Amino acid sequence: MHAEDRATLDALKRGDERAFAHLVAAYQAGFVRIAYTWVRSATAAQEVVQDAWLAALESIDRFEGRSSLRTWLYGIVVNTARAHARAQRRQAPMSALVAEETDAHEPAVEAARFVAEPERWSGHWLHAPAPFPGPDRALEQRELRAQLDAAISELPPVQQQVVILCDVQRFSGEEACNILGLSDTHQRVLLHRARAKLRAILEKQR
Repeated sequence: MHAEDRATLDALKRGDERAFAHLVAAYQAGFVRIAYTWVRSATAAQEVVQDAWLAALESIDRFEGRSSLRTWLYGIVVNTARAHARAQRRQAPMSALVAEETDAHEPAVEAARFVAEPERWSGHWLHAPAPFPGPDRALEQRELRAQLDAAISELPPVQQQVVILCDVQRFSGEEACNILGLSDTHQRVLLHRARAKLRAILEKQR
């Protein structure tokens, strides 16, 4: 266990309110965002996160440190959100699940965007994707972030969760698998498809 996690855990076990407030400030927004992908309601997502914080505090003595504290907390949020969705019958509709399975047999990027065989450069981009704005173009970066948030909301729920954890919250693939209960292969396929769909959506808006 990292020294910082150990210090935080010790403080929480002592009832240190400042340590808890620091965690809430660091993770609340991310927790609400991942909870929302399950319950599809801002109010319900806030309720999920509140319940998750209570569950974390009640089980803090049982945390064994086999993952980072952050990974453990996100796992509690996801499990709480799943339970809430089942209880409220707000699980993803069957149509979304069917779309997810059908999508698995389709290419992530349209074949027409690549050089066809038997050309020398077959498999390469026919026309390179449009570049995104550089870090020095702040206004375009803000606009891109708003477009990206909207595009993420169009993804199937599980793809949303994977891309939020890996590309927004910067979890490793292994950590995302632990949080969502996915196999490594499934996680990588979902992330690849989510990224391809996001690029396609953003390119249409440019």
